[in-house]
Amino acid sequence: MKIAVLGTGYVGLVAGACLAETGNDVLCVDVDQAKIDSLRQNRLPIHEPGLEPLVVRNQRDGRLEFTTDLGGAVERSDVIFIAVGTPATEDGSADLQHVLDVARTIGQHMDRSKLVVTKSTVPVGTAERVRAEIAKHTTTAFHICANPEFLKEGAAVEDFMKPDRVIVGVDSPEAADVMAQLYAPFVRTGNPIIFMDLSSAEMTKYAANAMLATRISFMNQIALLCDAVGADVTLVRKGIGTDRRIGPAFLFPGPGYGGSCFPKDLKALIRTAEDRNVPLHILQAVEAANERQKRVLFEKLARRLGDGVRGATVAVWGLAFKAETDDVRESPALVLVEQLLAAGARVRVHDPAALASARRHLKDRVAYAKSVYDAVDGAAALAIVTEWLEYRNPDFERIKRAMTRPVVVDGRNLYDPQRMARLGFIYESIGRPVACASS
Repeated sequence: MKIAVLGTGYVGLVAGACLAETGNDVLCVDVDQAKIDSLRQNRLPIHEPGLEPLVVRNQRDGRLEFTTDLGGAVERSDVIFIAVGTPATEDGSADLQHVLDVARTIGQHMDRSKLVVTKSTVPVGTAERVRAEIAKHTTTAFHICANPEFLKEGAAVEDFMKPDRVIVGVDSPEAADVMAQLYAPFVRTGNPIIFMDLSSAEMTKYAANAMLATRISFMNQIALLCDAVGADVTLVRKGIGTDRRIGPAFLFPGPGYGGSCFPKDLKALIRTAEDRNVPLHILQAVEAANERQKRVLFEKLARRLGDGVRGATVAVWGLAFKAETDDVRESPALVLVEQLLAAGARVRVHDPAALASARRHLKDRVAYAKSVYDAVDGAAALAIVTEWLEYRNPDFERIKRAMTRPVVVDGRNLYDPQRMARLGFIYESIGRPVACASS
C-alpha cells in the first residue's frame, strides 16, 4: 500500500518504519526541515532499540522516504496516518491544533477516496472532528479510522511488530478491510485485531493507560505503607501478582511514573470526564499519588544527610523516565534533581542515553558524568532513579571507596538489602526495610 505518516515523532517514526518493513511504500512527513534532513541521513531524533536498523534498511531499499511536502504526500497515498503531537494544555485537555491543521491540509489535497487514520492519542470525538475538518475542504468521499498505538518506549519496535492486540475503530466495512490487510503481517500468530466504533477505540487508549497508571500508583502507595509498618513490598508484590485475577505486570514500586503518555493521557481523560460532569475520583487520586511519589527519594536523602544536604555532592543515576529511552518528559529524576538543587546540593548525573535530553532542561546547573563511577566520585549519597541494565551489577567496592559517605537510595529496588549491608552501605529502597552496615 502507499502510506503517508504525518509526523515523525515517537509514534510516527516507529509506525512508518515498521509499516515499511512489511513491504508498504511509506512516506513520513514533518514540517521540520532539519529533522527530515537528519532522518534522510539515518540520524534518528530518538533513542529506541531496533529502530535505526529499520530506518536504514527501508530507506536503502526504497520503501521509506522522508519529506516536508505534506500536500504531495497526501496526494500520493491511499492511507494517511495522523501521528502529530497532542500536548496537554494548561487545563489538562489535549491540544488538537496540529491534528486539525493536518486534517485541513488532507482535505485540501483529497484528490481521490482515501482512508484517514488517527494514530495520535486523542480524546473521544476527535475522529469525528477530523472528519468534519476534512469535509470542509473536499467533496471527495473518504473514510475515517481511529487506530491508537500501544507502544512502550524502549520496546516500541517489538510492540508494533508483535502486538498483544490491534485496536481499530472504523466507520465502514471498506475501512475495516483496508486495516485488516495492513495489519495482517503483524498478527500472524493469532493475536487479535479488534474492530469497534470510533469512539470506543479512542476511549480504549485512554482507559488502558489509566489502568496501568493506577496499578503503578497503587503499588507505590502500598510501598509507602510497607515502609511505615516494616513489611517488604517485594514479597507483597509477589503475593498479589500470582493471583490470576491481578497478575504481575506494572506492580513494581518506584519513584513515580513519567514519560510522554501516562501523565498527559491521565490529565486528558480527567478533563474529558469533567466536561461531561462525570468525576473520575479514582484517577484524580492516582494523579495525586504519583505527584507525592516523586518526592519520596528526596525525602529519604534528606533524612540521611540532614543539614549536610546543603553543599553535599549527590550522584544521580538515571535521568530518562524509564530504561532504553532518552525521553526525560515528566521524569521523576528531573524532579529529584530540582529538589536537590533547591536544597543547596551539588548534583552529578549519569544516564547511558538521556544526557543530551536532560541538558536541555537542566542546562549547566549540574555536572554530567561520563561513567557511573565518575558520578559517585566524592559523593555523599547516590540516588538511583532509572533501571538501566548497567546499574544492576556495578563494582560496589569501587563505589564505596569513591564516596565520602556510603549512602545509597535506590528508587528501583535493584539490589539486595542484606548484601548492601554486608558491603558496608546505608541502603534505602522503596517499600523494603532499611539496610545498614553493622558497626
